[in-house]
Parts: sequence; structure tokens; C-alpha cells
Amino acid sequence: MPFHLNANHVKMGAIALGVTLCALALGAWGTPPNILQPHGYLAKTESNLFWIIFGIATFIFVVVMAAFIYSIIRFRARPGAPAPRQIHGLNWLEITWTIIPTGVLVAVLIVTLYTLLGAIQQPTGVPTMTVNAVGHQWWWEFQYPDQHFVTADELHVPVNMVVHVNLISHDVIHSFWIPDLAGKTDVIPGHDNTMWFKSDTPGYYRGECAEFCGTQHAHMDFEVVVQSQADYNAWVAGQQQTAAKPTSPLAIAGEKYFASAACVGCHVINGVNTGNLIGPNLTHFGSRQLIAGGVLDNTPQNLALWLKNPQAIKDGSDMPNLHLTQQQIDELVAYLESLK
Repeated sequence: MPFHLNANHVKMGAIALGVTLCALALGAWGTPPNILQPHGYLAKTESNLFWIIFGIATFIFVVVMAAFIYSIIRFRARPGAPAPRQIHGLNWLEITWTIIPTGVLVAVLIVTLYTLLGAIQQPTGVPTMTVNAVGHQWWWEFQYPDQHFVTADELHVPVNMVVHVNLISHDVIHSFWIPDLAGKTDVIPGHDNTMWFKSDTPGYYRGECAEFCGTQHAHMDFEVVVQSQADYNAWVAGQQQTAAKPTSPLAIAGEKYFASAACVGCHVINGVNTGNLIGPNLTHFGSRQLIAGGVLDNTPQNLALWLKNPQAIKDGSDMPNLHLTQQQIDELVAYLESLK
């Protein structure tokens, strides 16, 4: 059957190219996450378990392969050589190679149970903070119930602090994973889950959804920002403020358009509007590093691309194409980027 190129094929190709280019933008994150280079107690404990099991498996592999190669060479068929002695029914040998694997599996079970039931349990009697992580298709919302503010795409925590995370799904099954800091934990609608982590090194760590949750699953990332206690306290104080008032004429026009257009139906900016939050809270949008679940870095140019046609960048997301004029886009970009 002949293939005919039409407008839909061109459109889908353009969308695929756009998504690919957006994914390449993630290279700006720097070094990709690595579970073998942990930066926190929980990740180090899980990494240690991996190395123990890997070491045992490697030792067994080497011993078995050495015996296998020795047998091939030692007992290879040669002209006139007698047949090797058969050892079928040799009880002591069969018992030995039953006991040894059983002992190995029991040892692996013991270290695994010790890790699961003891070493990775959330410690008590130490400074702890609580964050609610809400999974959406396809972005992460972070609620700070004790500090009374909400943000998105970025999770800020102080160094050497136990972070208790309540995991909530807004729609389908997700999985919360920060490879450098902790293992993955499922986020199931109607069945809230919990996990914890603690980082011992300030820095930026990539987090992601580790459970297929729809067409944009691969673009459901977030960033964990581990800060000194002083820097974290300053960040919290800023997040607790209402939205900054715009000063430039373009940003003032953007605020007016935001308050009167469809934006307020999905997004909340504290001090400007209230309502049900469908998309991310934008109160301090200008201070964030990422847009739309980590697809784009937060720059005026990328924000303009996103507002022009979100579906071309993240097809299937809840953000519709509002068919904004260039003037409206410029006004919104100026306003949103001013929200530090």
C-alpha cells in the first residue's frame, strides 16, 4: 500500500522533534543521576546492599565458570582416552552443592531483611521536616504543610535533615525516585504512601517518575535542591510571601491579563487569585529552574515557546493551546518571570 504524506504526519513529526529537543535540554542538568554514587544515608545503605549481593553473585559466577572451563579442558574428548568416571548418585557431592547455594541464599536474605526492616527505617528522635509530594500527569507538586506554601518541579530541603515525604497521586500510579538520595516508592491513587531521605551533601539532584504513567512519563522530572540550613530558611521565607507586584508596564499588563483570562481557571498566584489548583502554583514561578515537569529550563525564551503552544512541547498535557497573540505572550512572560 503506498504511503501518502499529509498534514497530520507533518504535525506529529514536528511534535516528536520538539519533544526530542526538549529532552536534550535536560543535558543542562549536568551529571545524570547515579545510584552508585549516593549522596545520602538511605541511598548509601541501599547501594551497600547492592554491592554485597553483586559481590556474592560475581564470586559464584567466577567459581562456576572456572570449574566449567577446567572441566572442558581436563576432560575433553581425546582419541583412546577412557571415559571419565561417572559421579551420579554421589551423595556427599549432591548434599554439598545443595547446602552451599542454600547458605548463600540465606545470607542474601538476612542482609536484605536487615536493610529493609532495620537500616532504612525512618529514624526517630532526630530533626525531621514533612513534605507532601503530589503526582500529576505529568509534573510534581510539593506542599510544605508546616510552612504553609506550595511549589512545583523543585523540592528544596536542608542538608542533613530527615525529610518525611507523604506521597499522593492526583490521577494514576506514579513512582517517586531520587536516584542519588533514595530508592523508588510507588504513588498510588487512593492509597497514600510514605518515604524518607536525608542528604549529606548540598547540591542539585534529579528526581523522576519511575512508573509508566502515560505518554509523557519520560518527561515527569523534578529537581531536589539541597541547601545549607541558612539558605533553606531564606528560601522558605521568600516562598511564604505573596506574589511580588510587577513594576514594568509589560509585566503590569501581564498581571491584568492573567487575572482576566483562562489562566486563573487552573493556576493560583497567592495575592492575586484563589481557586482549585489544576496546574502548578505560580506564586514564585520566576525563582524556579524548570518548566512543565522538567521539559524546559525556566528562561523567558522557553516560557514563550511553552505559552505559544504547550501541546507541541508536551503533547497530552493539561495545558491547552490558548492561541495567545505575541503581545499577550510577551506580557505573560514578563509578569511570570518577575515572580521571584
